[in-house]
Amino acid sequence: MRSYPGRRWIDRSLRDVVSRDHRMSPAAFRRRQWVTAGVVVLGAVVLGISLRVQPGSPWFYPLTFGLAAVWTIGAFASGRLHLGHIVTDDPDDEDGLVRPVVQPIALGLALAGVFVVGALVVRDIPLLSDQVEKVLGFATEGTLPLLVVVTAVNGVAEELFFRGAAYAAIPRHPVVWTTVAYTVATLATGNVMLAFAAILLGVVVGLQRRVSGGILAPVLTHCTWSLTMLLALPPIFGLR
Repeated sequence: MRSYPGRRWIDRSLRDVVSRDHRMSPAAFRRRQWVTAGVVVLGAVVLGISLRVQPGSPWFYPLTFGLAAVWTIGAFASGRLHLGHIVTDDPDDEDGLVRPVVQPIALGLALAGVFVVGALVVRDIPLLSDQVEKVLGFATEGTLPLLVVVTAVNGVAEELFFRGAAYAAIPRHPVVWTTVAYTVATLATGNVMLAFAAILLGVVVGLQRRVSGGILAPVLTHCTWSLTMLLALPPIFGLR
């Protein structure tokens, strides 16, 4: 069967699992599980509070940076994290593996494109558009450079924890369970549309983590997607 370039690109990004040895001792594994469980609860509380403050509140930035600190500290406290590799056709790479950079960014842009198309539909449904506009309210009240920093920092922190620490703490079906955990934490905001986005994003970055064995691909895809959403959605909903 002929293998098309697009098909090979998708396989390398989401299907072809690279070999690696990330085994932990039973004690280290149990420690990672306990740390992860505690941080999920704490992070959900901080996330819920941060997105319930009024847009323009001086508490928004301290709370969001605090949330990033919770995810990041929890991730590194749980144990070792890995950047990961994906399969490459480059003959200069002797082991056939490379750090994932281009593919995750392209995948993040593609995922953002899907959400933009969805936003064009959602904006005409009052019940759903109200949910989106509640989140976007923060993107219109703050200064754009600071919002870009907040968005990028939280994207990195979330992936360090959910696709780094949490993924490594789950012995079976980690893509499913990290997506569930990420969605449940996001539901603490009380925003259904944000939780729906967490499901779709969680599945994609979870598959990237499964393939690459590390956090680099999920981080790049998440940040590319979230920064594109930050810039693209407010004009669609007439908020900028």
